[in-house]
Amino acid sequence: MTAAKATYRGALREALREALLADPRVFLMGEDVGRYGGSYAVSMGLLEEFGPERIRDTPLSESAFVGAGIGAALGGMRPIVEIMTVNFSLLALDQIVNTAAALRHMSGGQFHVPLVIRMATGAGRQLAAQHSHSLEAWYAHVPGLRVLAPATLQDARYMLPQALRREDPVLIFEHAQLYNMEGELTAEAAEIDIRSAAVRRPGRDLSLITYGGSLPKTLRAAEMLASEGIEAEVLDLRVLRPLDDRALAESVRRTRRAVVVDEGWRSGSLAAELMARIVELAFYELDAPPVRVCTQELPIPYPKHLEDAALPQAETIAAAARAIAKRHV
Repeated sequence: MTAAKATYRGALREALREALLADPRVFLMGEDVGRYGGSYAVSMGLLEEFGPERIRDTPLSESAFVGAGIGAALGGMRPIVEIMTVNFSLLALDQIVNTAAALRHMSGGQFHVPLVIRMATGAGRQLAAQHSHSLEAWYAHVPGLRVLAPATLQDARYMLPQALRREDPVLIFEHAQLYNMEGELTAEAAEIDIRSAAVRRPGRDLSLITYGGSLPKTLRAAEMLASEGIEAEVLDLRVLRPLDDRALAESVRRTRRAVVVDEGWRSGSLAAELMARIVELAFYELDAPPVRVCTQELPIPYPKHLEDAALPQAETIAAAARAIAKRHV
C-alpha cells in the first residue's frame, strides 16, 4: 500500500472534504469553521471549495447550533457540527443528552438523529482551567450516543465516513495535542471499524489501556519499559461507547496485569469504569490488582511545569507499570 506524509489535522480535513464530495446531504457548521478555517485550521479552504451553504459559520450559541444540527438531521441531512472545545459543549448538554441521544428511544424508533459532533478535548497547551477539560467519560455514560476518540492519523482520516453512515448521533473527540502530529497515511481507502479497540503494541507482561491524546505518552512509556525488559501491550480503546469488552478482557487475560491511563480526573472517571470491567471480566486471571494513572484532582493549572505535573506523563505511566510488574497476588 502506498503511503504519504500527513498530519492529524490534515487527515481530518481530508475526511471532511471526502464526505462533502460524496454526499450532498453533508454540511459542516460551527463557530469559525468557514472564513477563519476552523479554530484548529481543520476546515481551512473548505469554504472556498464548497461555499457558505455547506460550510456554515454559526453564532456563538452552542445550544442553538447543535439544536439546528439535530433539526437538520431529523429533516434528512447529514450535518457535521463542530464545537470549538469540549468545555463549550456544556452549553449544549440539553440538546445532546436530552434530545439527540433520546429521540430514537422516545419515538419508538420512528425518528433517527444522524448527527456527527466533533470537538477538541484535552489539556497540555497552557489554556488553564476552563479550556483544558477531558469530559469524554460524561458522554460515554449516555445511552443513545456513540463516542469515538481517534488517536492515530488512520483513525482521524477514516472514522468520519463510518460515523456519517450511522442513523444515530456520534461524538468524535479530537485531542488538541494531536493536531500537529505527523506520520504516514495510506492513500488507499480504509474501512475503519468504529466498534472495536486496537492493539497498538503487542506485549506479554502487562496491558497499558488508554485512548486519545494519552496514546502517544503510553507508547513512549512502553518503549521505556521495553528497555528494562518489561514488554507492555498497548490497547487503544478508540471507541469509548460502547466499550469493547472482548478486546479489554482478551488483553488482560494475555498479560495478567493492567494499567489504565486516562486524562480525565480519577473520581468518577472512565478509568474507574474500565477497572470495574476488568475485575468483572477477568478477575481470576489477574496476577496483581489493576491500577490507573489519571489527571490530578484539581482544575488544570496554567504554568507549564504545574500543568505537566497534573497530567499523566510517560514517566508516571512507566512507574505505575513497573510497580505492578513486580507484584504478585
